[in-house]
Parts: sequence; structure tokens; C-alpha cells
Amino acid sequence: MKKISTRFLTFFATFLLIASCNKTDDTTVEINTITLSSSATTVELGNSITFSVIMNTDTDVTSDAVFYVNDAAIEGNTFSPTTDGTFTVVAKYVINSETLTSNSITINATTNVTQVTIFDKVVFYDGYAATVNNPVQAGTIRKSNASYVTKLTAPQIASLSNKLKLQVTIGALCDNYDRIGGVFVNMVNKGNDFTVDNVTKRLEVGRFITPFMNKNKNPTEVDYIFDTDNLALLFNDPAINDLYDFWIELNVFGVPYAANTQVAGCSGRNDVFEGTLKFISTNETYDHTNQLFVPIVTYTELKKYDASGTDIVGQTVRTYNFNVPSNITNAKLYVITSNHGANENGEEYNRREHFIYFDGALVDTYIPGGKSCEPYRIYNTQGNGIYGSSPRSLATWLSFSNWCPGDIIPIRAYDLPNLNQGNHSFKIEVPDAVFANNEGYFPVSVYIQGDL
Repeated sequence: MKKISTRFLTFFATFLLIASCNKTDDTTVEINTITLSSSATTVELGNSITFSVIMNTDTDVTSDAVFYVNDAAIEGNTFSPTTDGTFTVVAKYVINSETLTSNSITINATTNVTQVTIFDKVVFYDGYAATVNNPVQAGTIRKSNASYVTKLTAPQIASLSNKLKLQVTIGALCDNYDRIGGVFVNMVNKGNDFTVDNVTKRLEVGRFITPFMNKNKNPTEVDYIFDTDNLALLFNDPAINDLYDFWIELNVFGVPYAANTQVAGCSGRNDVFEGTLKFISTNETYDHTNQLFVPIVTYTELKKYDASGTDIVGQTVRTYNFNVPSNITNAKLYVITSNHGANENGEEYNRREHFIYFDGALVDTYIPGGKSCEPYRIYNTQGNGIYGSSPRSLATWLSFSNWCPGDIIPIRAYDLPNLNQGNHSFKIEVPDAVFANNEGYFPVSVYIQGDL
């Protein structure tokens, strides 16, 4: 089903080590593990962060754990950095003469950080059901059960420097499967109301996959952080700002059907996730350079079995022609792709070479995935066949994983030296994609931004 990452039992036959995700697995995990969480991942100097530790049995052992910051033990479970920088935190806990080591957390300590909260725990509902009419936060518009938008205000924009991060926090409600989420910037002519028809330009600026989460088990939230320095330049550009209002959109498509029967407290409910979105910026000053941006394609499905998704039916290739209205320097090409299709031999489980071309020249060849998903296991509190009940080797992850439930989808940025005004082309090709039974899709988003 579109946007829904279900798994079929027949996948078990294809990958012997990987159980199907067509149903979740609540088998008790026998391995003793501890999970470290923190009250925040970004902190200003002079403030503190609090850590907590739970066992896989949901027992809180914070008071008996020892916390290490950059390999040095600290007293208690709070940390107050005295210098800027990045700090790695782990916890250790001794049980039955065995020392358990937690996952690691990265803490960013900065001076004079500004956090601008755009959405604060907005609730998403069944993506296939009629749109609910529950109250929303002031200034927020519910586009659908899966999407909210709100306008950036002038004071919010003025508070953002060119050192900017985007943080999304997804909380567990009554969807216990892995789903696709994303963040978009919608541009509406200055002063006009937001409607879908009034959106003149739209960029996808972040994509992520939710974990398999049981709302009754900790941790119940997961953070996704994106480096988005370029967005601050866009928001603060005087000419662009005079033309457009920026409407930020948070989208998470989920359904509650499995959780209705599998998760205690979810019977009859249709709320699936809650979401928070923040921009985190330093207060540094900078010399602004006027910007030009060109949306090329935004969340359009690449698929070879449908004429709407390919240049040539039977081939997984798509070319986009566009015009750059002025010469730009320091241009970057931003590309987001992810592979979906959870049927037997589906594209989610087959890692394919992707070829990126700009103006006919090969820019990059990449295969999605390429890393272990073990760092995200802690967020997958609902048993599932992707993670299984015990850690998997790197080789196993590399054999099938295009992305990790609980992780971001990478934003691939390519430098384009001085880009001339005129017509240009972008092409993406995945020649080995199969799309078994004509199922699956690769959503593609691409835009260019550079200095005038």
C-alpha cells in the first residue's frame, strides 16, 4: 500500500535471517540491555541535561548507573558543559557481576542557542480515515490527518542564523509500525492565506522513518536532526522574504489498525503519532549573500511500471528539465531518495545502484543504506522482524537494508560550481530496480540553491 511499510511473511523465505514484518513479534527479549536517554540533545552553556537509564525489562536503574562523558565518569546523572563542543555520553550498569553498556548519545553544547518551536506535540491520525476536526494549536492548519502547516513569523525568522539545525521529535501513540515522515517548506505569495492551490513553490527539506514503537515501553520518543544551514539563508533573504511567506509542514502518514489489537490501550483509537518540530540556531551574526533557489521535483514517485513515474515504461529513469533564471555561485544540488515496496522481493529489501546526472554528466553513484541499524534498535520497542530479538551483524544489515526504522533518510548535497543562467537537466536512474508485481516506489525530491 502506498506510504505504508507492511511486510509479508514470504519475505522470510527470501532472507533467512530476516523475519517478515507483516506482523509484529512480542517474543520476550532474553538479552539484558540498558537504554540511555537524555532530556535534550542540545544545551546552552550554563544549563544542564539530565540522563536516565532503563533496562530491557523497563526497570529504571538511573540511580545505580554510572555515566561517562567523552569517556570520563561524571557524578550523578546531570551534565553541565563548560565549553562549546560535541560530547558523547554512555552509561554503564553492573548486574550479576556483568557490566552492561548503553547506547551512546551525542550532546551539542553551544553558546546562546535559540530554539524556535514550530509544532509542539501535534497529533497525527489514521491517514486513510476522514480528516478529524479536533482542535489544533493556534496558527496551525491541519491539511489532513497526516499533515500540519504553520507560517514562520518575522520574529522567528529574524532569530535564525546561518548555523541552523532542524529537529523533529516523534512520539509513540497507536501506530506500532515503521512509517515515512517528512518536513516541507511551502511558499505562498506574501500575505495570502495558506491553501494547497496557493502554494507556488514547495521543497522537501527532511525525510525520516519512524521506529516500530509500543507506546507503553520506553523510550517513547525519537529525535531526528538535520543540518539545514541553507534554509536560514533562504528564510532571511530580503528579496525572497518580500515575495513569499514560508509555511512549514510536518507530515507523518500512519494507521492504527495493527496497534488497535496489539498495543494495550489502543483499542478503538485512531491517533497514530505525535510530532514536535524545532529550529535550533546559534546567535552568531553573518554577512548575508542573496540567494536563488530552484525547486526541480518534490516528492514525486519514481517507478518503471507506470508512465507517470518514468521516462520510459519498463525502465527506472526520470529526467527533469528546468530553468535557472540567473547565474549563481556556490550552488548545491540537494537530493532526497528512499526505496519502498514491502511485498515479496520488494524494493525495500534490495539495495540498488542509483545514478545521478546533471546536464548529462554523471554526478554520483550510490547504493542506499550501507550501515548497521543497531544504533536505532533501542527506539524499536515493538517486536518486529526487521530488528529481530538479537543484534544483527553488519553483513546482515548490508544484505538488505536501504534505511533504518528510527533514522533519517540522508540529504545528499552536491557542489555545482558556478551555474549559468539557462536551461538545465537532472536525471536519476536505477537500472536494476525490479518492482516485483508492479509494487513499490522511490519518492524523489530535488532542488538547487546558490548565491546570486
